Amino acid sequence: MSVNCLMKAGVCAAYIIIKRNCDKRTAKSKRIWMRDYFKDNKNEFLKEIDNDDYLFKNFTRMSQIDYNILLDMIRPLITKRDTVMREAIPAEISLAITLRYLATGDSYASLSFLFKVSTQSISKIVPEVAKSICSALKDYIKDTGDWRVVANNFDKNWNFPHCCGAMDGKHVLIRCPQNSGSTFFKYKGTFSIVLFGVVDADYCFTYVNVGCQGRISDGGVFKNTEFGKRLEKNQLKLPKEEALPGRTLPIPYVLVAVDAFPLTTNIMKPFPGEITRNSPNRIFNYRLSRARRIVENAFGLLAAVFRIFRKPLELTELETAIDVVLCCIYNTCITFYESNLPPEIYTHPLVLLIRKMPVVAKLYPVHGEKRHNQTEVCNHFLQFLGNLQMMLRK
Repeated sequence: MSVNCLMKAGVCAAYIIIKRNCDKRTAKSKRIWMRDYFKDNKNEFLKEIDNDDYLFKNFTRMSQIDYNILLDMIRPLITKRDTVMREAIPAEISLAITLRYLATGDSYASLSFLFKVSTQSISKIVPEVAKSICSALKDYIKDTGDWRVVANNFDKNWNFPHCCGAMDGKHVLIRCPQNSGSTFFKYKGTFSIVLFGVVDADYCFTYVNVGCQGRISDGGVFKNTEFGKRLEKNQLKLPKEEALPGRTLPIPYVLVAVDAFPLTTNIMKPFPGEITRNSPNRIFNYRLSRARRIVENAFGLLAAVFRIFRKPLELTELETAIDVVLCCIYNTCITFYESNLPPEIYTHPLVLLIRKMPVVAKLYPVHGEKRHNQTEVCNHFLQFLGNLQMMLRK
């Protein structure tokens, strides 16, 4: 190889090295280590509202006793160590930030000005605390009741016999997850996940399933839940068929739902189409809707307490969104029952909190739908309730 070739090769190599060094992006130095506003993050206002039970409950959506119980349970999971460079954010502040985020749905920037914590720190605190709450409270969900208790309460409070619960789905709006395409896109033009729930006569959830794609109908979500599979296989241990008072035909215990769900032996839904006024079917639909609206009211109470449900969840990770929804459900259980007595945080009968995210959901048609259960209940209403003027006007 000649000298000229070696010189040319050396020049080319030097050019490449210099070019690469010039193309390297120099690390941008931080302007400041910490803003002066965030250095004084003692949050004295939390100590001030401790003396007022009403303000504290309005701020965190739970009583001080429940707050302290929950804090003691998750403190080992969210406590950080202080370093020589800065002090860690206390566990009390982390829990308060998360509860306030769930209660209002405010942006991280708004919470940053309130608690004097940076938005970057809040973006890590909320998912971590929500996951810790779910992990700490899931072991306190007890199965201590009987379906007959739920059915008796429905008959007593809402005049619908043999009803073990009302079920429906609620779309929780989210930001489109990365690389998900149109998987979570629903027909209304938004991205969402489905919160499927079964509610008793006292507006309390007995089953929750969250995470299914928003494009799937309520019937498809129900079919792919563990609750739906157990109901189909008759593994929920529902009471045996019994005749209504004054009747002879045995009637099964059912769950009431809307038309989106299939009509089966243990699922009752309204008569379809337009129905003539003053007819037995009209009275039946009125009574069933009166019992079924409990699940709608439960979703409304959930959104009223935790207003994060009134706007899309601005969370980048789908798993975080699911943890946030479950965290609201757990805290709602605590709020409704006002436990204050550890460790029985929430001992509602027949609770099955199961998280499942089916990738594919198929809704199969239901053939041979049976209407004799509805007819028998209609006759029951006509015999024992009569043609009430309130119902005839419906």
